[in-house]
This record gives sequence, C-alpha cells and structure tokens, in this order.
Amino acid sequence: MSPRLLTVASVALALSLAGCSSSEQSPGFTSSGDASADAGPVATDAGIVWPDADPHPDAAPGPHPGFEGGAPEGGAFTCSGKAGKSGERTISLQSGGLLRTSIVHVPDSYDATHATMLVLNFHGFSSAGWQEALLSRMSGAADQRGFIVAYPEGVATSWNAGDCCGTAWTDSVDDIAFTKALLDKLESDYCIDPKRVYATGMSNGGFFSHRVGCELADRFAAIAPVAGVLGLPASQCKPSRPLPIIDFHGTSDPLVPYDGGTPILPTLGAGLVFTSVADTMRFWQLNNGCSGDTKTIYQHGDATCVEWPDCQARATTVLCTIDAGGHTWPGGLPVPPLGKTSSDLDATSTMLDFFQAHPLP
Repeated sequence: MSPRLLTVASVALALSLAGCSSSEQSPGFTSSGDASADAGPVATDAGIVWPDADPHPDAAPGPHPGFEGGAPEGGAFTCSGKAGKSGERTISLQSGGLLRTSIVHVPDSYDATHATMLVLNFHGFSSAGWQEALLSRMSGAADQRGFIVAYPEGVATSWNAGDCCGTAWTDSVDDIAFTKALLDKLESDYCIDPKRVYATGMSNGGFFSHRVGCELADRFAAIAPVAGVLGLPASQCKPSRPLPIIDFHGTSDPLVPYDGGTPILPTLGAGLVFTSVADTMRFWQLNNGCSGDTKTIYQHGDATCVEWPDCQARATTVLCTIDAGGHTWPGGLPVPPLGKTSSDLDATSTMLDFFQAHPLP
C-alpha cells in the first residue's frame, strides 16, 4: 500500500463508516433526535473515537479565495404569500412512490418578501443530512450570510449518482426527480431566488452534485462537489449550458482516488472504477469552452486552487486540490480516520463566495 494512503486502523473505521449494508446507520453516530445536550464522542466498533457534535460550532471561517462578479442579492425578484418561517425543520414529500425528507435551515434574518439564495447540500454514502451539516458547518454560514440551506436525505443513506452508491444506485432510484420535487417544494414555501440556487455535496453527495450539473443546469446556477468525481459517462452528461463549477479533492483520498481507479474499500461495490479528478475536470473544461492552460488563483499551505481561463458564458471552472488531503471537507469538521482535513482552505466559505459570484445568466 502506498504510504500516502491511510493506516490500517484508519481503513478499519472507514469500513465501518461505509457500512456492510447501505441501510445501516454509520457506527458512532446518533440521530439528531436522539442526541442529548451533553452527548460526547462515541467509540466505534473499530475502537476509534468518532465525534457526534462539532467541538467548535462558532469557529470563524478559515482562509479562502474570493471571487468577483455576480448580481446584487435578490435583484428585482420579490415574493408574497410564502408561508415558510425561519428556523430549522424537516420537510417531507412524495417522489417516485417513496416518502422523501430534507432538513431545511432558514436564518433568523430571512424575509419572506425578499429573494433568498438556496444551497442544496447532499450527504455522503452511509451518512445523513444532520451529519452533513456538522461536517460542512454550513448552517452557521447560512446564518451569517443570510441564505437557506437544505440537507436532503438519500434513500437508505445513499444517492444514485451514476457510479455509486448503495441502495439508491442498485435500485435506480430517480434522485434527479426527487431533487426537482424538493426544489419545487422549497420554492413554494420560501422566497427563493431562481437565479441563485446551488448544489454541493460530500463523497456520494459530491458525485450526485456532478449529476445535478449534468441534468439540472437549467435550475442550478453552479455546483461545488467535494471528494466526488463525475459518475456518469461523459456521453451521458449533457448540461443544457456552460455551468460554473468549483471542485475540491485531496490527493490521498482512499475512497475516491485522486488519480481514479478502484477504491480501497470493496464494500462500496464490487468492480467499481472511478474516473480521475483530471478527467472529471477535463470534461467540465470542454463543456464550458475554457482554454487549456490553468492559472493558480490561490496557494496557501497544502491548498492550491487553479482556474481554467476564458470559459464561455462566465462558466468559471476551478479545481481546489489538497496535497495529501483525505476523504474530508477542507476547513470543515476534522475526521482524522479518513485522512487529513486541511486548515489552509475553507471549502464552505470558498464555494459560497463562488456561488454568490455566479448567478444564473
């Protein structure tokens, strides 16, 4: 095994996280409804402590590049008669014969008459929406910046992202239809700016945010996958327009290898071969009509962000690479058994700056 990969103990916890059955909850996690106010870290069967709460929920945003452009927030779009209120709740809807749910976090500053940015943040395989909120620390950012964030729940903790993962994948669940239905529901309840709707996600959720870009570019202004590559064949990814994208990936990711190939965790699915980060970004470069040579727009510690210049229709195309980074969210809640979490780039702040600079044309 390459020294860049995780230790045997780390792999043991990662195996427990991936789970032998996609319908099981990850060991060491409790549901948000079961967690007590004084709940502490929980030891997994692998004997490694896994956090079930953010030890620094009020942590200030970390270092990140800025992006210029965009339109004034809200523009001329206004609403009336929207019943959704500020706060956090779980909404339910029917899609494809299944009852689907999503956590929705709405800041106290929300104004039901004022057009508001929306981010859909998709969790990883064998994870859940509340865990994605912990990992990305996006709810706090939503409170600070005044946007709505939703954490949709996959079927049996999985998303049908093309190449991966779990029940949603093997059962061909129509998660694109669910995403459209969820967006319709959120737009009916809240004053959502249709030009400022965005998608991100971690791991399986990162794969799925690529798929959202492939199939829903008419409704999503930009995407920001984390630790996920394009899971559809290039011939099947047909965005309706050039689509801004900022992608985050660690070079020592053991689950979704930076250079592509087979993950070291066979429980993710027999015979899986993932495309590389380079090939994923090459697809988006070509889709967005960018020129071939990248330029470095951010360099700090282990983090480097490069941009392909001269893209069509302001479809900025950016890759942020974490040297020796693991299967983690840069600047987010550290999860040491899955590799290094960079403190040299705040992925949440970076993607939010990127989103705000790239509304729908």
